[in-house]
Amino acid sequence: MPDQPEPSQTPDPGSADADTRSRPSRRPVKAVLFDFHGTLAQVEEPREWVLKAAAACGVTLDPIRATSLADRLLTAGRAGGPLPARVPARLAELWSARDLYPHAHRGAYTGLAETVAAGIDGFADALYERVLVPEGWVPYPDTAPTLTALREAGVRVAVVSNIGFDLRPMFDTWQLSDLVDAFTLSYEVGRCKPDPGIFLRACGMLGVDPEQTLMVGDTPADAGAAAAGCAVLVLPAADPGRENGLGAVLDLALPA
Repeated sequence: MPDQPEPSQTPDPGSADADTRSRPSRRPVKAVLFDFHGTLAQVEEPREWVLKAAAACGVTLDPIRATSLADRLLTAGRAGGPLPARVPARLAELWSARDLYPHAHRGAYTGLAETVAAGIDGFADALYERVLVPEGWVPYPDTAPTLTALREAGVRVAVVSNIGFDLRPMFDTWQLSDLVDAFTLSYEVGRCKPDPGIFLRACGMLGVDPEQTLMVGDTPADAGAAAAGCAVLVLPAADPGRENGLGAVLDLALPA
């Protein structure tokens, strides 16, 4: 009588074992890197930005005029806002270095604001000053709960941002500094996203392997972390004061 064939070791395609084996393995997340603008916080509403800057110059603007100015300034290019429709040749060098040097960041954005005739002395500088203070930003409602949950779970956190000024005062004012282990800012480390080097520096500052790190952002530049070996979650930016889905980070980073 011929030998009977051995039972197949391949699980049935519809079985639970097959489903488990088909899933890619994922190392536990020990650290999360967060982008700042559009991920943890958003700049204040544009008309409010213009009204507050004008008030700092001693000018009270009519709301309709403020709205018109805001629209033109957004087209010109706002720090923490949309990229400019066009960068004048005289600002090209500052623009290219804006996230590497504080003077270039200020010079590029005040120069862009000056292309919009507002008739207010010192207005371009006042607009820029709003981005340097916590009052010029609005943390997303789910930022504090997400950072708190990660801290309680022992997951390390870094803020990784292409920026030309210090973000630490924002987090101090919002009482979030104790929830962040490191700030990896482009102007301090000399690297800008999507360069893998900035993500590797952040991982080094946290003392974790990139393969055990999740990068969370809202732009393709943030997705550059994949080249450093990190997992990546890209979320849509939301308007100031609205949740932007940061809770999804906890689904990925914390064990079920």
